[in-house]
Amino acid sequence: MASSQGKNELKLADWMATLPESIHSIPLTNLAIPGSHDSFSFYIDEASPVGPEQPETVQNFVSVFGTVAKKLMRKWLATQTMNFTGQLGAGIRYFDLRISTKPRDPDNELYFAHGLFSAKVNEGLEEINAFLTDHHKEVVFLDFNHFYGMQKYHHEKLVQMLKDIYGNKMCPAIFAQEVSLKYLWEKDYQVLVFYHSPVALEVPFLWPGQMMPAPWANTTDPEKLIQFLQASITERRKKGSFFISQVVLTPKASTVVKGVASGLRETITERVLSSPKLILGIERWQIEGKTSLQRLLGQMEQQVETHIMNFCFKNCCRSISGKLRESTNERTGSLLLDP
Repeated sequence: MASSQGKNELKLADWMATLPESIHSIPLTNLAIPGSHDSFSFYIDEASPVGPEQPETVQNFVSVFGTVAKKLMRKWLATQTMNFTGQLGAGIRYFDLRISTKPRDPDNELYFAHGLFSAKVNEGLEEINAFLTDHHKEVVFLDFNHFYGMQKYHHEKLVQMLKDIYGNKMCPAIFAQEVSLKYLWEKDYQVLVFYHSPVALEVPFLWPGQMMPAPWANTTDPEKLIQFLQASITERRKKGSFFISQVVLTPKASTVVKGVASGLRETITERVLSSPKLILGIERWQIEGKTSLQRLLGQMEQQVETHIMNFCFKNCCRSISGKLRESTNERTGSLLLDP
């Protein structure tokens, strides 16, 4: 007999397929879609050079302290501990992807990058595709929102890579309100690719980046974060597009300096997020927003290693009653839950 944990993992791996029929025709812009921040950062290559987007101060820091500096950087750069397959199995369907070339790379490969380099892009995309092949009713959002050191031919290489890996699984860019699970299932589409570059205007299957705006609070203050989330839902949502609610507390330079040896998880999760204001604020935000997947997200608490998702839903969602239900409230949209 399968364990209750095993049954739960199976449900999360196929949660879109098991949604009530009443939700199948609702535009995806009106559903809460769980996602992860810097989705690829479960792997940070400490042997790699510093990313080209890093300021001169960071470059100098690494040149002086070498491997020690990179080990400290990794503690602040890694926002995930589960690979793509693990995240997908835990219910994540939105992926925050940042792409870079690597200086003096003879193979001219493309890499995921966040301060330091991560895995090769083709390896990550193929891992996601393998999951989709086994779960043909699940749909993912791939958000390519930062590009570093990339020329035109690098973008052409990435576009071709997407064609080769996903092929007809990719949904062409159309009016967002037309995209529902029913629409995607009927056409065997499983991938929406958002591309924050003018290149998107030249390729039918690339959705322009402005169709996935991501307002960012840029604060370590839980109360300010809640206020920002509420404002971004009520005031910043662009009609006819998806949007992201970034449940993110971002460390300042002073935060990093004070906790340089501790890292992001210990400093942010165990200290900043212990504030009762954040617990009550997110609970109030969830109730007022009437998100359609509260119960599902609550089940993810032990599965997804995204700091705020673990913290928030472990403490909040159990007190929010109600069955999984559809939501057409204008304040509800694509929801990104970040560390």
